[in-house]
Amino acid sequence: MFAKLAQLEKRYEEINALLASAEVTTNPKRLRELSKEHRDLQEVVGKYRIYRGLQRDYEGAQSLAHESDDRELREMAAAESEELQARLGPLEEELKLLLVPRDPHDDRNVIVEIRAGTGGDEAGLFAGELFRMYMRYAERHRWPLEIISSNAQGIGGFKEIIFQISANGAFGKLKYEGGVHRVQRVPATEQSGRIHTSAASVAVLPEAAEVDIEINPNEVRFDVFRSSGPGGQSVNTTDSAVRVTHIPTGMVVQCQDEKSQLKNKTKALRVLRARLLERKQAEENAKITQARRQMVGSGDRSDKIRTYNFPQNRVTDHRIGLTVYRLQEVMDGDLDEFIEHLALAERTEKLQEEISTAVDS
Repeated sequence: MFAKLAQLEKRYEEINALLASAEVTTNPKRLRELSKEHRDLQEVVGKYRIYRGLQRDYEGAQSLAHESDDRELREMAAAESEELQARLGPLEEELKLLLVPRDPHDDRNVIVEIRAGTGGDEAGLFAGELFRMYMRYAERHRWPLEIISSNAQGIGGFKEIIFQISANGAFGKLKYEGGVHRVQRVPATEQSGRIHTSAASVAVLPEAAEVDIEINPNEVRFDVFRSSGPGGQSVNTTDSAVRVTHIPTGMVVQCQDEKSQLKNKTKALRVLRARLLERKQAEENAKITQARRQMVGSGDRSDKIRTYNFPQNRVTDHRIGLTVYRLQEVMDGDLDEFIEHLALAERTEKLQEEISTAVDS
């Protein structure tokens, strides 16, 4: 592990020198590539340097504790040695986790699809509240959000809404939100005060570039039709809505939020490309191992990943057993605690898999 860390530190220093060179500063593409690599290495190299400093201090304290002729100094050095050792252990575990390979798609923009599930109108309202939760999360991080497609309910919710957040690392943060979200509360229309359970599914996809997924024009069918619902004067007067069907897979994407047929077509293809990338990833993962149904990041929509219990002011993430009693703050976009714990759980799981693979081989 430490040999690998030393290599990463050496590479980090090389990048620092390259970023200061005229050859790189005048080459925008190379500058972007090296800047990204620099960002990726910054945390692990920083912690490795802290670890080495503590290790040097620990070795110095150990030496004093065993070799000094001064009894009081030996006792002080022994106490310092114990304190430093207690700090070195957890830091070494952090370094192990930081060495786990990152998802190559983590830095990408993200496309999120929310659909009302069981529960009728209440499920649609909950889907709308989940959208607002993610919208507020994006606002907290100053990330731009764009609605791609929506199918609104008359009572203020959504049967379906698809949106994109364009920011470096957006997918890496929100990928843990994929799955079924469940809400437990008394609906406003419930006269007897009985608690109802409703659900909405969330799919989280990395935005796919054309180089990732090439769509054969001969394998796509475009249908145009008149928009329905809110949208201005052109609604029900022009054929601006677009339905895209990917013939080999049967995937269908429909967009009608824009007045321009071309804009709706562009958005629909963006969603289709992201879905095809997700399908490709799922097939590749299945080939690697059938057992790779880890507790986080699977995006399996059949899994109930989180429950929002309004009467108890409680939010529980079932994958990691984390419960917080501040439901309104979570609904206002305060998701960082969940995301940090889920990211740690994913890294830990991957580290265990790497260790198991190394032992088996």
